[in-house]
Amino acid sequence: QVDRYLYHMRLSDDVLLDVMARFQAEMVKGLGRDTNPTATVKMLPSFVRSLPDGSEKGEFLAVDVGGSQFRAHRVKVFDDGKQSSELETKFYPSPKEIIQGNGAEFFDYIADCLSDFMEAENLKHKKLPLGFTFSFPCKQTKLDEGVLLSWTKHFKVRGVQDTDVVSSLCKALEKHKELDLDVLALVNDTVGTMMTCGYDDQRCEVGLIIGTGTNACYMEDMRHIDLVEGDEGRMCINTEWGAFGDDGALDDLRTEFDLELDQGSLNPGKQLFEKMISSLHLGELVRLILLKMTKDGLLFNGKVSTALLTKGKIEMEHVSAMEKHKEGLSNTKKILTELNLFPSEEDCIAVQHVCTIVSFRSANLCAAALAAILTRLRENKKLSRMRTTVGIDGGLYKTHPQYAKRLHKVVRRLVPNCDVRFFLSLSGSGKGAAMVTAVGYRLAAQRKKIDAALAPFLLSLDTLREVKSKMRTELEYGLKRETQASATVKMLPTYVCGTPDGTEKGKFLALDLGGTNFRVLLVKIRSGRRKSVQMYNKIFAIPLEIMQGTGEELFDHIVQCIADFLEYMGIKGARLPLGFTFSFPCRQASIDKGTLVGWTKGFKATDCEGEDVVDMLREAIKRRNEFDLDIVAVVNDTVGTMMTCGYEDPKCEIGLIAGTGSNVCYMEDMKNIEIVEGNEGKMCINTEWGGFGDNGCIDNIRTKYDKEVDEGSLNPGKQRYEKMTSGMYLGEIVRQILIDLTKQGLLFRGQISESLRKRGIFETKFLSQIESDRLALLQVRQILQHLGLDSTCEDSIIVKEVCGAVSKRAAQLCGAGLAAIVEKKRENQGVERLQITVGVDGTLYKLHPHFSRVLQETVKELAPQCDVTFMLSEDGSGKGAALITAVAKRLHNVGQK
Repeated sequence: QVDRYLYHMRLSDDVLLDVMARFQAEMVKGLGRDTNPTATVKMLPSFVRSLPDGSEKGEFLAVDVGGSQFRAHRVKVFDDGKQSSELETKFYPSPKEIIQGNGAEFFDYIADCLSDFMEAENLKHKKLPLGFTFSFPCKQTKLDEGVLLSWTKHFKVRGVQDTDVVSSLCKALEKHKELDLDVLALVNDTVGTMMTCGYDDQRCEVGLIIGTGTNACYMEDMRHIDLVEGDEGRMCINTEWGAFGDDGALDDLRTEFDLELDQGSLNPGKQLFEKMISSLHLGELVRLILLKMTKDGLLFNGKVSTALLTKGKIEMEHVSAMEKHKEGLSNTKKILTELNLFPSEEDCIAVQHVCTIVSFRSANLCAAALAAILTRLRENKKLSRMRTTVGIDGGLYKTHPQYAKRLHKVVRRLVPNCDVRFFLSLSGSGKGAAMVTAVGYRLAAQRKKIDAALAPFLLSLDTLREVKSKMRTELEYGLKRETQASATVKMLPTYVCGTPDGTEKGKFLALDLGGTNFRVLLVKIRSGRRKSVQMYNKIFAIPLEIMQGTGEELFDHIVQCIADFLEYMGIKGARLPLGFTFSFPCRQASIDKGTLVGWTKGFKATDCEGEDVVDMLREAIKRRNEFDLDIVAVVNDTVGTMMTCGYEDPKCEIGLIAGTGSNVCYMEDMKNIEIVEGNEGKMCINTEWGGFGDNGCIDNIRTKYDKEVDEGSLNPGKQRYEKMTSGMYLGEIVRQILIDLTKQGLLFRGQISESLRKRGIFETKFLSQIESDRLALLQVRQILQHLGLDSTCEDSIIVKEVCGAVSKRAAQLCGAGLAAIVEKKRENQGVERLQITVGVDGTLYKLHPHFSRVLQETVKELAPQCDVTFMLSEDGSGKGAALITAVAKRLHNVGQK
C-alpha cells in the first residue's frame, strides 16, 4: 500500500540520468552572461581561484553564520611538511529575534560574538585576518565583497538583502575599538567544505553540503565563466543548486506532498530542489504523508493526532532514528508513541518504509545533480576517466544511518568513468573560511614575488625611447670610418646597390646556409607581363659534428649536397650564376667576397673566421672536380628578405629577420657610408645589430636571467641584443626564470625536475604554443608534461605569464631598434612623413601569436612620422639570393655597356 501511495517518489536510473542532463543544462545557463539572469541555478563566482597546496601557514580567525548556531574559530596552519593545523571553536546561539530581526542588530550580534571569542582566546592584542562564512546566496565581485541575493533556511533578517554583507560586518566591528581585524574573504559554507578537505586531499575540487540546507560548489575553468573577466585558470563556482526547479523544470517529479510542503513554507515557489532534499524539510514531508495516509484510514486506525496536525512536529532526527533497521521496530514504536500515535506493528513497518522512501529519494536527487557536476569536470579536463575527491559536510550526510552509502552507490552508478572519493569535512565551514583566507594570503605573497621577478621585463615608453636613441648612436658609429672598427653594430656594406626593377630573368642557383638545415635551389625568373619566379629546392641536414668540426669538412659537405642536387635536377653540366646566402656576420669587399667576422647560432667550424667564404666554397668545388659554378654574390638572409619583398613592392628598403637570430638591413645613402668609396646612389647595409649592447650600453635593462643565458652560451659577452630578442634564446631565458621561481617555491611544488635543469629544453616553439590565445590551460599543462614538468593549473598560469613577459620584451626591443632605422631613413630622405615597407621573415615573427603585433605597435609609438607597412617575405634566403644574383648580373651588364 505504501509503495502504491509513494510510487512517484521512487526514481529509476533513467529518470536520474534525465535529471542529471537537466541539471547540466541549468549549469550552462547559469554560467552564460546572457542566460544567467533567467537561470534558476545561479552559478555564483566565489573569487576563490586556488585550492590549498600545503604551503599555507599562519594564524587566522573565522566566523560562521548560517547554521543552527553561530560559530567563532581560531585556526593555526603550520608549514611543517605534514600539513598540520589547530582549530579552536566556540558556539553561540542564534536567537529567533536575531535571525528574523533587523540588519544592524544581526551584525552587531556577530561582532559581539567575535569580541567575546577573542577575549576568551586572549587574542585582543593581535591583528588577524578574518574569514567570514556566510551560508546564503551572495553575488560576489571580489573575494571580500558579497551582496545578499536572498535569505534561505529559516533566516529572514530585514534590510540586508541587496546589500554588501562584508561592509555591514566591518561597520559592526568598528564599534569594537579593541579589535583589529581584517576581513579578507567572504566564503560560502560549501566552498569552505571544499577548501578544508582540499587541505588534506589535493584532489578535492568539489564541495557538497547536505544538512539543514543543501548546496554544491566545484572548480570551473575561467574560460567558461562569462560573468568574470579573464580566461586564465579556474575559479570555484557556488552553484546554489537549491533553486534548481524553481522555473518548473522538476514539476513532473514533484508530488502532492512536495506542493503542500512548499505552500506552507516561508518562501513558497523558491528553493524547490532543496525542499526535496534537505533535512530541514524531510521530516515535514514524512509528517504530510503520514497525515494523508491516516486520513485515508491506512494508519493508526484512522485517528489523526495533534502531532500529525502540527507543522514541524516530526523532525529529521526522528526520521533518521526510525530508519535504524538494526534496532528493528523499537525506535519507531518509541518515537511514534512519544508523538501520541499509538502504533500497531504494521503501522511501524509502514512508517519506517515511508521514511526510507523519502530519504532515498533525497539521496537519489542529490546524486544526480552531483553526477552532472562530476561529468562537467571530467569533460573540462578532456579525460576519458577521472579521479577526484568530493569534500562533504552536513547533518543529514553525517547522522543518517544509510544516506552516505546510498549517495555513494548511486553516484558511482551514474558516472562509472569517475573514481570518486568522498571525504568527510571536519568543521568545514569555519576552518574552510580560514583556509580560503590562508590561500589568499599565500597567493598575495606569491604574486609579490612573481611581480618582482618579472618587473625588469616591463619596459616603459621612456626606456624604449632610450633604447631607440642608443641604437641610432651605434648605427652612426658603424658607418663612420674612425669608429667602425670598435663599433658593436658593424654596419657591413653588402655591395648590393639596387633592388629588383622587374626586368630580371634567367636561371640561377641559390645556396642557403644559416641554421641546422642547408638548402640548394634552382630559381627560374621570368620578366615582362608574365613576370614570375619558379623554385625547385632540396633540403639537407648539417650534423652537429660538421657544424662544430673543421672548415674544410663543412665546405666539403656543402659541395657534396650541391652535387646531389645538380644530379637530381639533371643540370650538372651548366655553369649557372649562383647566389650564396650565408647568414653569419661577414665583412664584404665586393659583392662576391665575404670574410667571416665570427660564427653565431651554434656554429663553431674551425679555420673559417677571418677567411673569405666564397674562396672556401670555390676551393671545395675544385677539390671535388665534378662541376663548376659562377659565384656572383654572397648574401645575408636579411638582405635576401628585403630583396624578395622588393620584387613585389618597390617601397621595400628594409629587411628584418626575427627568428632563430635577429638582424636588420636597409638601403643607406652612399654618401653616409664612409668605409666605401663613392657618394652616388645607395647600398644595402647589413647592420648585424645582434651585437648592439656588447659595449655595455644597454646593461641597465639586462636582467640577471639575461646574464645567466649569456654566460651559458657558446659566445659569452657577444650578441647581447640578439640574446634578448631572438628565438634561439627566449626559451632559455624562460627556463632560467622558471628555475628561479621554483627555487622560491612558487612553481612545481618547489621541485626542480631533471628536465628543467637541461639547457635548451624550452624551445621557442613552446613559447608560441603556450601563449596562443586559443590554447586552454589544460593544453598548456600537456605541453609542460611533454617537457617532463608536472604542473598544476596555477603553475600553468604562471608559466604562461613568464612566457608573455619574455616575448613581449623581445618584440618591444626589436621594435625600438627598428624605429631607430625608419627614423634614420626619414631623415636621409629629408621628408616630413615617410612611407616605407619592411620585408620580414623568421619563425618568431610568423608563428608567435603576439610578437608581430607588439613589434608593430612599438614602431608606431616610437616613430610616429613614419607609415610603416610590414610585408611577409616568401623565402628570403632562397628566392632572395637568386634575385640579388639577378640584380647583380643586370647591374653588371649595364656597367659593361
